[in-house]
Amino acid sequence: MRLIRFVLALIVLSVGVLWSLQGLGLVKGSFMTGQAQWLYIGLVTLLVGLVGLRWANRSRI
Repeated sequence: MRLIRFVLALIVLSVGVLWSLQGLGLVKGSFMTGQAQWLYIGLVTLLVGLVGLRWANRSRI
């Protein structure tokens, strides 16, 4: 169960990084490229992923 939480948190973190980079215009090829709202959405998603990683590492089961 801990591994599943860790992997899910890592996926959320990765999506957050991708969305942030698209919002900054560093990753091209999407309607999100260069849109500031996706930078903010990505940063929030990234933070959720970090919290999830911390939670996955702290759980005992």
